[in-house]
Parts: sequence; structure tokens; C-alpha cells
Amino acid sequence: MNIAVFVSGNGSNLQALINAQAKGELSSGEIKVVVCDKPGVFALDRAEKAGIKTVVLDSKEFDSRESFDKKIVNKLKSEGIELIVLAGFMRLLSGFFIKEYENKILNIHPSLLPSFKGVQGIKEAFEYGVKVTGVTVHFVNEELDAGPVILQEEVDVEEGDSLEMLEKRIHVVEHELYPIAVKMFIDGKLTIDGRKVNFNK
Repeated sequence: MNIAVFVSGNGSNLQALINAQAKGELSSGEIKVVVCDKPGVFALDRAEKAGIKTVVLDSKEFDSRESFDKKIVNKLKSEGIELIVLAGFMRLLSGFFIKEYENKILNIHPSLLPSFKGVQGIKEAFEYGVKVTGVTVHFVNEELDAGPVILQEEVDVEEGDSLEMLEKRIHVVEHELYPIAVKMFIDGKLTIDGRKVNFNK
């Protein structure tokens, strides 16, 4: 199965997926292309080091989300992409894009959704004073961080934690959980039933 990974920054989840692929942990999945909306970020270096094709489209050069997404979709179709994996991609996808790849887009979020949606999920959970937060892998729909949940794992907020300490532990869990969810999709283990994701044997 041909995979495209979308990135906007450091790309640590991209690296976790690259490592999983190298170990044969993504079944028949192959990361064919890495798509980025910000030139020069470190995630692109990770992709190039792994010999993965990169597509860099500066969002500032497009007049709308849909025009940006149409350009990406054309490139994805030329590569035969069957699964989209968002890995720190900070741009909202248009309805057009989501319809083109309906139920074929995964995202990872650093909280136990539906709590603490958005880009500051770790910080907001920490400042709220929760005792438990975590990581969610979910399908993407048109509402922010609201698609059906695939996997979740808790991360305790320990006494004496700083925000940075909590972030590090959450990232460790992300790097473990995301390849598992991607493999489940590739292996045909996931079925969406309304808001629920069922696991097929």
C-alpha cells in the first residue's frame, strides 16, 4: 500500500514511521512520498536521508486551501497513494481533499480526544491540571480533531512534571502508537461504523 506522510516541522513521527517500515512493521505499506507545506524544515531532511521522494508546496503561494489541496491531490494520484498519514501537518485540509481520500486519512493528536483539541493540546492539558492525558490516533473528517478514534493510550501527568517532561513522554507514546495504527489500516483491520472504529480479525 502506497503511503504519503504529511509534515510541517521536525518530523519525529515521520521518523518513527520510517523506522517501522525499515523493520518490516508496516506490512505491505511503503512511504512513497512526504508532503510538506513549509520549505526547509527538518522533516524533509529525514525523508531525503531515507531516500523518500519529497513534495514541498509553500502554502503562501496559493490563494485558497482548495487550490493548494487540488495541487497535492494531483501529485498523490500520480504516485498511486492509497493512505494519507498526517504527522505534525499544521494545515487544515479542505473538504475537497477529505472527500477525495475519505476514510483514508489518519492523524495523531497529543491528548485523549475529544479533550484538548487543536495545536496546543499538551500545553492546555498541562495547564488545566489533569492527572491523565495521552495520545489519540483517529480518522480525519472535516471537523478539527473530531474523526472516529482508532487507538488511544493514557499518559500520566506526574507530580513535579514540567511541560517539557510531559511532552517528551507523550512523544514516546506517539512514536509507538502511530505505526501500530497505520499497520492496522494497511492490514484491513479497521471498519468505521458511525463514530466507532471496529477491529476486524
